[in-house]
Amino acid sequence: MKRLLIVLFLLLPAISFAKENAHGVWDKDIAAFQAEDKANPPPPGSVLFVGSSSIRFWKSLSEDFPFVHTINRGFGGSDLDDSVYFADRIVTPYKARAIVVYAGDNDIMGGDTPQGVFDDFKAFVSKVRKAQPNVPIAFIAIKPSVARKSLMAPMHQANDMIKTWAATQKNVAFLDIWPDMLDKNGQPRPELFIADGLHMNRQGYDIWVAKVTPWLKSLH
Repeated sequence: MKRLLIVLFLLLPAISFAKENAHGVWDKDIAAFQAEDKANPPPPGSVLFVGSSSIRFWKSLSEDFPFVHTINRGFGGSDLDDSVYFADRIVTPYKARAIVVYAGDNDIMGGDTPQGVFDDFKAFVSKVRKAQPNVPIAFIAIKPSVARKSLMAPMHQANDMIKTWAATQKNVAFLDIWPDMLDKNGQPRPELFIADGLHMNRQGYDIWVAKVTPWLKSLH
């Protein structure tokens, strides 16, 4: 047992380096966001949308939410812990009036556990709240998709954990898009997706808009 502990202790720096290196994949994307912010600083009090490709491809944010100024900081292929890692660069500087998060899809696909995704979301909230203690944060449920139908069980489990925890927190909301994205047999609706079966078309985003809009309008 003692030998095992020594080996684990010796491995920790390598594990830490590997994780740092994994986050580094997104350095160019984050630098591009920062360059854009320098050239065209977004006004304080905007609504920030952050997360993976479902946010990145949400090109119609300004049309979908015309009553607020929006900022899109989605970087495709990212995990939830990437948004945690880069929060100091692409979340807290904006002093957003509200934050909408979508991530976790890639995490589960990559082998992360529902508990891991849940822990990452709590870490995101904790990190952001250090800079903005009362900022409202909404988590859009990890979506059911045709391409990742086999992962619906762990995704649902992660969603349930986040939903339960969010209900105990001030200004943390869980936006459940599952009922509207499933057919009568409980399967993902193909008509909501583009050809890859993973990313959504306009019909899919309309469901998300219908969930996010009431939450945003409820904020004071």
